[in-house]
Amino acid sequence: MIKMLLLSSDNLKAYYVLSEGTVRAVNGVSMEIDHEVIYGLIGESGCGKSTLANVLMMRIIPPLKFMGGSLLLNGVDLFKASDEYLRTRVWGKMVSMIPQSALSALNPTERVRDLIKYVLKTHNKELTDTEITEIARKRFEELNLPTDALNFYPHELSGGMRQRVTIAISTLLNPDLLIVDEPTSALDVSTQKVVLKLLKRLRDSKIVESILFVTHDIAVLRQIADQIAVMYAGKIVEMGQMEQVMQDPKHPYTKALVNSVLTPEPEIRKRGLTYIPGEPPDLSNPPPGCKFHPRCQHASEVCRAEEPTLRALGNGRYSACFLNESTTEV
Repeated sequence: MIKMLLLSSDNLKAYYVLSEGTVRAVNGVSMEIDHEVIYGLIGESGCGKSTLANVLMMRIIPPLKFMGGSLLLNGVDLFKASDEYLRTRVWGKMVSMIPQSALSALNPTERVRDLIKYVLKTHNKELTDTEITEIARKRFEELNLPTDALNFYPHELSGGMRQRVTIAISTLLNPDLLIVDEPTSALDVSTQKVVLKLLKRLRDSKIVESILFVTHDIAVLRQIADQIAVMYAGKIVEMGQMEQVMQDPKHPYTKALVNSVLTPEPEIRKRGLTYIPGEPPDLSNPPPGCKFHPRCQHASEVCRAEEPTLRALGNGRYSACFLNESTTEV
């Protein structure tokens, strides 16, 4: 029996509908996340990756508006699910999210134990305070967190500890998919490593089944991800196994990202760092054709006139570039 995918989206679209125009932040995203993987989503600031994370979490708050496509989580069509079903059956259990700022995710006027009580009571009103304390202590111990942090207010915790406490709270119900949005961006290098090890432990110990790791830092992503999707201007432009993409990027944007980061390979150190010319496009008025063509040294007339589709390259690789046009369209 073939096991269904954990998450799959098809031509997913979500726009910010504003009085001054429409921002196409998620503009036709098709992606698949399997069981027991750490899946990386990477792109420059403003490419739509955080918006996509919110859509996958079904946090679609105006002016963000769902415009079309499908989203299945463990076979459940989330856009057909009621608010009650999302609240009681999906959020926290099937999917949970750690937002960019750990401090803003925690109510500054409540102790950590009270935040945990609110989360657990939302899903099971019959739990006693003693049972809640035991669940919290067990999860903190599993993640090597000091249990006395349960009695602290968020401002009494360091930045790294707040991030780790947020991770613990987000996984109290052992969600199938944990979405983490830029979890290391505000942390120093040593604390980053602690958080990355913690996330790996979540997957390896089956506290969560899979993780979607959203970041702009490809060097950090390489330390943790099994697979990667590269996002540019509201679309996925390349997908594949992490090391395959790093060693042999197929899309010019992915190659530019890889070349802009210093990695251990001797040829990369010899070449030195490069940068991506120009700026990301305005998603309320994107360029015609391939959205990357104004910054691409390989751009041709067809790139300026037509938009490439995501095509299968074999071995789980996908790319949206006319340089790969002889392969199969997704």
